[in-house]
Order: sequence, then C-alpha cells, then structure tokens
Amino acid sequence: MNEKELLQEYKTSGNLDVLGRLYTPYMSLLYGVCFKYLQDADRSQDAVMHIFEELIAKLRLHEVDNFKSWLHVYARNFCLMQLRKDKRAIHLDIDDNLFESEQRLVQKEEFRWEDDDFDKLDSCLQKLNVEQRECVRLFYLEQMCYKDIADGTGYDLNKVKSAIQNGKRNLKICMESKGNGK
Repeated sequence: MNEKELLQEYKTSGNLDVLGRLYTPYMSLLYGVCFKYLQDADRSQDAVMHIFEELIAKLRLHEVDNFKSWLHVYARNFCLMQLRKDKRAIHLDIDDNLFESEQRLVQKEEFRWEDDDFDKLDSCLQKLNVEQRECVRLFYLEQMCYKDIADGTGYDLNKVKSAIQNGKRNLKICMESKGNGK
C-alpha cells in the first residue's frame, strides 16, 4: 500500500497498526525537527510520541494529501506550541519557595510572651485586611511557602509576597501602638 492508501485505510478503519506503518518511517525525521526546536533529546523523544498520539484523532478528521509535508508542519507547530507554553510557565527561584526563617515577627531579641500579648496579636491580626490576614496566618502559623499559599488562595505569587510583607509591617505597627514595643 502507498501512503494515500494507508491514510484512507486508517481513516475508515481506525486501525492503529495501519497508522503505525504510516508513521514509523518518519519518526527519525520528526525527532530531528523536534530537536531543532526543543534542543533537548528527552523532550524531542516525548514530542514524537505525543505527536503520534494526537495523530490518532487528527488524521481521522483532516484530509491529508501529502503526509510527509503535513506531518512536518504539524510537528513544527507542535514544538512551537510547547515553546510557547514554556514561556508562559512560571519559573520560580528556589529562594521564593523557602520560608523566611530568619525573618520573624519577633526579631532576635529574647521575648517572653504573656497571655495579653496573644490577645493583642489576635486583635491586631483582625485589623489586617482579609488578604494580609490570610497570607500572614498561612505563612507564619501554618508555615506554608509562598507557592502553596498562592495555590491555596488563588492569589498570584507577587500578591502573596506583598500581603505577607505589608501584613507583617502592619502587625508590628499595631503591636507597638498597643504598648508592646517588640
């Protein structure tokens, strides 16, 4: 069978063996195309397999005259879409996901908490806006990292950082105004 006959046979039967016979001769070509764009051997191999999986449905829907050319364009577009997704993905520095263990609400001074200090802290926490209160509580009391707070609250990462920073500052100001001084 030639390519046109294989294409027609696959389109009518959906037989994966037929698709495999059609696809196999072009796998090394596709790998080369994918590697040209992705610049990574493992990602290129994965792309070749993903393209095959997508062809299972695509070839039954589309009319293809020249399989080799169509497949080349399809592979190129697949890789370009992967690169576009990579650009949209948020790349986080490890430092952004670590706790600020050295930066605590109570600085390096030794401080003994009294019962009324907890009441003051609770009162000051209630004075924070909702975002600050939630982020400060999750970060300091639940010891969650920025990314987990962002995922859990739906706030973006910069908003979480800002809420923690501003909430911490506002808590300190409130505690000082209540006569705590620490």
